Amino acid sequence: MLGKLTISENAAFDTKSLEGLRRSSRDNSPESIKAAATQFEALFVNMMLKSMRQASGQDGMFDSEQNKMYTSMLDQQLSQKIASRGLGLADVMVRQMTNNAVAEVVQGDASAPQLGGLSGIDQYLHQQKLSIRAANLLENTKPIVSNSNLKHVQAFTEKFASEAQIASAETGIPAKFMLGQAALESGWGRKEIKTIDGSTSHNVFGIKAGANWKGKTVEAVTTEYINGVPQQRVEKFRAYDSYSDAFKDYAKLITNNPRYQKVMESADDPSRFAHALQKAGYATDPFYAQKLNTLIRHSFS
Repeated sequence: MLGKLTISENAAFDTKSLEGLRRSSRDNSPESIKAAATQFEALFVNMMLKSMRQASGQDGMFDSEQNKMYTSMLDQQLSQKIASRGLGLADVMVRQMTNNAVAEVVQGDASAPQLGGLSGIDQYLHQQKLSIRAANLLENTKPIVSNSNLKHVQAFTEKFASEAQIASAETGIPAKFMLGQAALESGWGRKEIKTIDGSTSHNVFGIKAGANWKGKTVEAVTTEYINGVPQQRVEKFRAYDSYSDAFKDYAKLITNNPRYQKVMESADDPSRFAHALQKAGYATDPFYAQKLNTLIRHSFS
C-alpha cells in the first residue's frame, strides 16, 4: 500500500503543486533551498526510472492503463525514497545556488539578486530541461578563484586601504576584514547610502542609526530578511563627514559593544569572524557569513 503522499512528495510530481514548490524555493532560507533541490533530485530520478521502463518494454498480457498508472505511482514513491537518501545531485545544486549568490557579490555585480540561484529552481521546474541543467550544474560547480587582481577590487582597496589600516592598528580588527565588509555592504562602493541631495553618507558599513546615535542620519531603502523572506524597508542610517569617520565608528562599534564580543575573539579567522558577525545580528541575510567569508578570502587575501 502506497499510503498518503505528503505535500512535499506531491510537489515534485503533481503539476498543480509546482507553483507551490516555486514559492517555497523563494523563501531564501537554506532549508527552503535544500527542500527544493531535493524535490528536483526526486523529479530527476523519476525521469530516469520512466526512461528505464520505456527501454525495457511493458507490453504484455497483463499490461493495461491501470497497471501503468500504479507503476507510475510506484516510481514516484521510489523516487522520493531515493532522493531522501540522496544521490548527491541535491547537494551539488545547493552548493551551486549559494555559490552563485556569493560569486555575484565577490565579482562586483552590485545589481544582481542576492539569491540568484533560486531563480534557477523556478527555471528547472518551468522549462523541465532537467538533464541539461543537471549536467551544467555538475560542470559549473568550481571553486571561486582569487579576484584580488580585478580592477574594481584594486580600486576599492586603494580608496580605503589607509582608513582600514588606521582602524586596524587601533582595534586589532584585520584591515582586510573591514575592507571585505565595506565592499559587501556598499556593493564595492557602487551602492553607497546617499543623502537627500545625492551626496554620499560615507556609511560603507550599512550601520543603522539607533536611539543612542546622536550624529547625522539619512533614510534609505534596504532589504531585510524576516523569517528568511526578503522585505524592502525604509530604515534610518548613520551619516559621516568622511570615510575615515565611518571606519573609526565601525571599529568602535565592534570593539566596544558587548554584542560583538565573540566577533573580536574570532579576529584571527575570516570564517569565524563572519559567522560571529551574523550570529550577533549584524545582518539578517541568511547567507551573509558565507558571502563575507568568501569575499575576504578571494578578494583580500
